[in-house]
Amino acid sequence: MQTQATQFAGGFSDAPINAAHAFRAAMTVMACPGKIRTLTGAQAPKPLSEAAATLLLTLCDPETGVYLAGEADTDDVRQWLTFHTGAPLVGAAQADFAVGTWTDLQPINAYRIGTSEYPDRSATLIVECAELLQSGAVLSGPGIKDTAQLKLPDMQALQANSTLYPLGLDFFFTSGTQVAALPRSTQIAEG
Repeated sequence: MQTQATQFAGGFSDAPINAAHAFRAAMTVMACPGKIRTLTGAQAPKPLSEAAATLLLTLCDPETGVYLAGEADTDDVRQWLTFHTGAPLVGAAQADFAVGTWTDLQPINAYRIGTSEYPDRSATLIVECAELLQSGAVLSGPGIKDTAQLKLPDMQALQANSTLYPLGLDFFFTSGTQVAALPRSTQIAEG
């Protein structure tokens, strides 16, 4: 169990500036699928990466339900997230954001994909990865000039998600201080 002092540590050192830089990086990778950027500023308890922690601090607030999957669901992470964002911890079916490894986030059909009236009411999954590589799956669609490449944890599941567009899930992939994104509008093919 972490001490009270470390529970309060790990937030942004200069919240307005750090949050603005982090938000821009998050929106850049979501607008340019397959692009990998550096995302720093927050230090959450293990096992969360710096990029995942920074996304959570940037995108979550007291009205944003967060699901901590598998190993990410620790007392230390819960206390850190609650203190820094006020975000309520919820189950997978109610999550606005979910964070964990690909295996821990399964099954992905447990998350909201939006409705025809409100496609934006879907979940965004923050998938913790061992590494991010611009190789493997070939991506095309909005925000990609010709094609881009990104190593994906489960190409078939992500292809099935993209067929649901305009419904479906959006994804951030994080590793250490790196982040990439895969919006539901992206088409995915074998590399």
